Amino acid sequence: MRRVSISFVIEDEGAVKGLRLLAKNPGYTDLEFYDESVRVPIDSVQAPYIKSRIIDKIRRCGVVLCIISREIYRSSWVNWELETAIEMGKPIVAMAIKGLTESVTLPHPIRDASVPFYVWNPGSLNSYLASASVVR
Repeated sequence: MRRVSISFVIEDEGAVKGLRLLAKNPGYTDLEFYDESVRVPIDSVQAPYIKSRIIDKIRRCGVVLCIISREIYRSSWVNWELETAIEMGKPIVAMAIKGLTESVTLPHPIRDASVPFYVWNPGSLNSYLASASVVR
């Protein structure tokens, strides 16, 4: 079973729900998605508890999938999740959200670690995940 932690901004939750359906597709039977939708500021009182849950999900996953959209680079949570994954030595895959056609600013951990950036293509997701390597 390939466990994938999904990092995304809450505004893209609809697209992520569609992506999660892949796990039910016969061609993706060995895929399991983990994610945590966060609606509170990263410096909130609830943040330590939320971080502990996310850390546990990242620890149990084999790869982190970051769904890239126009404003994702502004998300403190996404940047923190990616930094945490890098510190844990987890491979990261960056894939554009469905319909994204213009250039975007990538979150700094993805830029800094030169993580490959793929266009939206759920049909190629298995190969993207399989080719992911640990970033530093």
